[in-house]
Amino acid sequence: MNVGGFPTKEELAKMIDHTLLDPSSTYSKIEKLCNEAVKYGFVAVCINPLHVRLASELLKSTAIKVCSVIGFPFGATPTKVKVFETRYVIEDGAEEVDMVINIGALRSGDYERVRNDIEAVVEAASGSIVKVIIETGYLTDEEKVKACQLAKGARAHFVKTSTGFGPFGAFSSDVKLMRKVVGSKMGVKAAGGIRDFNDALRLIRAGANRLGTSASVSIIEGLEWAKYSEAWFIEEIPCKICASRHSNLAKQPKEVYRYYKSKCRTCPHRKYNVFYEK
Repeated sequence: MNVGGFPTKEELAKMIDHTLLDPSSTYSKIEKLCNEAVKYGFVAVCINPLHVRLASELLKSTAIKVCSVIGFPFGATPTKVKVFETRYVIEDGAEEVDMVINIGALRSGDYERVRNDIEAVVEAASGSIVKVIIETGYLTDEEKVKACQLAKGARAHFVKTSTGFGPFGAFSSDVKLMRKVVGSKMGVKAAGGIRDFNDALRLIRAGANRLGTSASVSIIEGLEWAKYSEAWFIEEIPCKICASRHSNLAKQPKEVYRYYKSKCRTCPHRKYNVFYEK
C-alpha cells in the first residue's frame, strides 16, 4: 500500500473492470479498450455480448478477463432469455457475466422469481463469475437488502450497484449497506458515475472490491498524484455524495423518489444541501 493507505497502481488496476457499454461503440473502440486493459493491467474488460468474441481474440494471450452483461440494462427479459444470453457469451469467451435482476419482480415482492432468475444464470455460467446488478436507484434501502440476500442465497459471486443507465450510479452509502449484508466472502462491485480517483477511493473504502468504470485510465493516472499525500483525497460535502440528493422523479418510481426525499428531509447534513427545495 502507498502513503496514506492508498492501493498501489497494480492493486487498483486489479479492482477495475474497464468498461465500454455504449451501444454505438465501434470495433475500433473495443480494440482500444482491450489495448488499454493490457497496458494498465485491468482485471477485466466489460462489454456488450456482441463484442465478446472480438475481445476474447484480442486478449487470449493475456490474463485479462472478458466480462459481458446479461439482461442489460433493464433486467426485464424472461429467465430463459438470460440463460441463453449467458451461455452464448460464455461460448464466445466470456469468463464473467454481470446480470441485471428482475427489478419489477423484486419491487412486487415476488422474491422466489428473483432468486430463481439469478440461480438460472449462475447455473448457465458453469462456474464463471456472476455479478448481480441490483440497480440501487430503483430501490429503497430495504429492497437493496433483500436483493443482496437473494443474490447471496442464489450463490452469485458479487452484488453490483448499478448499470450506469438507471436513476443514479454508485454511492458509498449503498456500498456500505451491500457489504454489510453479503459479508466478507462475497464481492461488491460499484459501478456508475465513477469518474476519478477520489470517487474510486471513496467506494473502495466503503467496501467495494471491484469497480466498473469507463474512466479507468483517468483513475489510475489520478493515483500517481494521490499516492504522495493523503491530502490529495478530497472528502466531499455530505449531500454531494448522498443518494438522496440525486433522487429524480423523472427516472425513479414515485414512491422511491418520495422515499429518498423523506430521508433527505430528516438528514442531519441537510444544512449542506444548497440545492434542497422545501
